Amino acid sequence: VTCLYAQWMMKFLIKYETNSSDYKNASLDLPSTVTHDGSVCGNDTQAALLAVQFGGGHSWSVNFTETNETYQADFIVFTYNTNDAAVFPDAKRKGLVTVVVKDSMHPIQLNNVFVCHHTTSVEAENVTQFVWNITMQPFVQNGTIGKTETRCHADTPTAAPTVVPTAANVTTTSTTTSSPAPTTAPKPVENPVTGNYSLKSGNKTCLLATVGLQLNVSQDKPLLININPKTTSTDGTCGNTSATLKLNDGNSTLIDFTFIVNASASVRKFYLKEVNVTLLNHLNGSVILNADNNNFSKWDAFLGNSYMCRKEQTLEINEDLQVHTFNLWVQPFLVKENKFAIAQECSLDDDTILIPIVVGAALAGLIVIIVIAYIIGRRKSYAGYQTL
Repeated sequence: VTCLYAQWMMKFLIKYETNSSDYKNASLDLPSTVTHDGSVCGNDTQAALLAVQFGGGHSWSVNFTETNETYQADFIVFTYNTNDAAVFPDAKRKGLVTVVVKDSMHPIQLNNVFVCHHTTSVEAENVTQFVWNITMQPFVQNGTIGKTETRCHADTPTAAPTVVPTAANVTTTSTTTSSPAPTTAPKPVENPVTGNYSLKSGNKTCLLATVGLQLNVSQDKPLLININPKTTSTDGTCGNTSATLKLNDGNSTLIDFTFIVNASASVRKFYLKEVNVTLLNHLNGSVILNADNNNFSKWDAFLGNSYMCRKEQTLEINEDLQVHTFNLWVQPFLVKENKFAIAQECSLDDDTILIPIVVGAALAGLIVIIVIAYIIGRRKSYAGYQTL
């Protein structure tokens, strides 16, 4: 008798540290076969549990609770094994790593089937989980799957039919895949809209960022992508010596900015150390492009200050991707009263540098004119003496 029914597609993007102290991004997909040991049917007094195991020691589970004729997902637990060298080559930390995150699913009426074709994501502790094409019903009554569907808010009436995960339709891609970039998005003709982003540690704001972002993808056909602040969610971490701002635009464009504090210098300053960009196919969650550069030394300012650059700047991620920034203002450390501190401006904004250059050039030109006039006058005078 069926007591819990579920079919869905799922993948993971995981950032991990290597033995050389660099960070890489791993893509982990569900294989064609999984086991579901430990799953529990549940009832009105016991939570239902859906648990799957796959690959080289990886597992994922979600529990469901039943309350007042409704059910909803509660916690998601994902455990990955960095001993799996095929997924985590040269991983510094070996063994199992567990990530627990609260599910945001709204209550669903008992006996209804929850359906969501749209790709949704959850980020926590360097892991981004993507799920799509979900058809699910815990607490199945009398072994009969419900006939009434409850759709997620992101779905539309024209959503594609649910696809059962099989070996044929599970896409396995590496982080360096060269799949074609989507060509349906129109080329932006204007600069991107400036967005305001922030992170909190408890009740206090720990990171502030204001920036317009544009991606320049040169892989296959050139493509410009403007990041839309209205559809972009923020996540990340704050710390005393490092901070990461994670931006997710519609589960199709992920951008991570990592800042660190230069602790070795006598004067402590922060700067941008790393940028990671992932482009996803919004239909199936597959990775179109993943690019990372962890050798930046940009956007530096004294600790306790902010960094500002109103002019356009370009970050070279790799040969296939550039990130253009506009109206940048960022403070990743020591934010007070939810406000930016005094800003250190970039040289592109500092018009005062041009003033001495212009004045110096004008004076030099004037001196040259005077010297030439003097030489001409001397020659005329000499010619007059010769005539006499």
